[in-house]
Amino acid sequence: MKHPLQEMMEQRRQGIQCGIPSYCTANELALEAALMRAKALDKPVLIEATANQVNQFGGYTGMKPADFYQKVLQMAKEIGVPENHMILAGDHLGPLTWQNEPEAEAMAKSEELVYQYVRAGFTKIHLDTSMKLADDPAGALATETVARRGVRLYKVCMKAYEELKEEKPEAMRPVFIIGSEVPIPGGAQEAEDSLAVTKPEAFEDTVNTYKRCFAQAGVAEGWNDVIAVVVQPGVEFGDDQVFLYNREAARDLCAKLADYPEIAFEGHSTDYQSAECLKEMVEDGIVILKVGPALTYGLREALFSLTMMEQELVPQEEQAHFADVLEKVMLDAPGNWKKHYHGDEKQLKLARKYSFSDRARYYIGQPEVVAAIDKLFDNLRRYEIPMNMLHQYMPLQYLKVRDGVIEKDPKALALDGIVEFMQDYEYATK
Repeated sequence: MKHPLQEMMEQRRQGIQCGIPSYCTANELALEAALMRAKALDKPVLIEATANQVNQFGGYTGMKPADFYQKVLQMAKEIGVPENHMILAGDHLGPLTWQNEPEAEAMAKSEELVYQYVRAGFTKIHLDTSMKLADDPAGALATETVARRGVRLYKVCMKAYEELKEEKPEAMRPVFIIGSEVPIPGGAQEAEDSLAVTKPEAFEDTVNTYKRCFAQAGVAEGWNDVIAVVVQPGVEFGDDQVFLYNREAARDLCAKLADYPEIAFEGHSTDYQSAECLKEMVEDGIVILKVGPALTYGLREALFSLTMMEQELVPQEEQAHFADVLEKVMLDAPGNWKKHYHGDEKQLKLARKYSFSDRARYYIGQPEVVAAIDKLFDNLRRYEIPMNMLHQYMPLQYLKVRDGVIEKDPKALALDGIVEFMQDYEYATK
């Protein structure tokens, strides 16, 4: 069976404009929304786990690769999405979380990381060895070093795939993404005035160096498994700013793709781009569009709106106080936001609530917060939301309820806060 992303690449080589959104999230409601859209559209869905979310030590989600795969597979079965429509991917797989260790230790852990991802059934692997390790020499990391380490991980991936095939003959051969022209996963940490687009020669250097390293490692055919290169096309977001795609600024970079028809570009941090910007990116060859924080941002935004309606409808002593619970949990364990948000106490409080970087996503799955969400939903089922109030607080969802597109159920309303972002990607990639 041919990989759906290989089929997509063939369509593009035939002149058909198409792409795919990549939903990088471990949040259950966001995963549910993605799978529900896949069922409704009868299309494959691409779901990514990042190395710091899911790894052999559990990551910040507490899940190993096999745990995450089985969780999503079970959700897909319950929703009615066939397994062959589910593309699970590993993002930034390499020494991302072990940069403070020397190469020998960091790469040994990286090998185990990619092995577990592929062995679990993940079929899209982003090999990211672009970060410096503790014993690397001063100065920029050489492309040769990045590629050599990436090919080393590729060989481990293919060993894992061959083992998986012995147990599951129908197992799909994985495809690979290389390169990393982006900040750490989840958005920029500091405000910026401008954003540099990857230089065409840097892209070419990555491609040519990887090809050479594949050949030197005795796996020249491995290049055929590479479908895309991560580049920075000039899109990013921070606390309160979004860099929209400027195709003129990316023209020279995208023009270089004509010399490499076997691959495309993968764009990271495409969150909060307009639907038209996303469509232009796909037209220009940036065909895999990564989105993560925007999904949980849309969820948090919807939950805040539901909280405001709860305050109007539900007696104070019965309220879930979702926003207060989330704030308390974030203050009790500041490790996932403190070094990312800056300013005085008022600015920090606003960032915890509203930042585009959405560090709240690290907390929204905590048991205490999930309990508050469940109570919020229960309350708004007992105290029904009137349509006029829905129009006030969730005008987009009001239209969908009015027109019979979604039910006036609090969970359905919350999920649609996520779907609103997903629909921009669906428009851009169809």
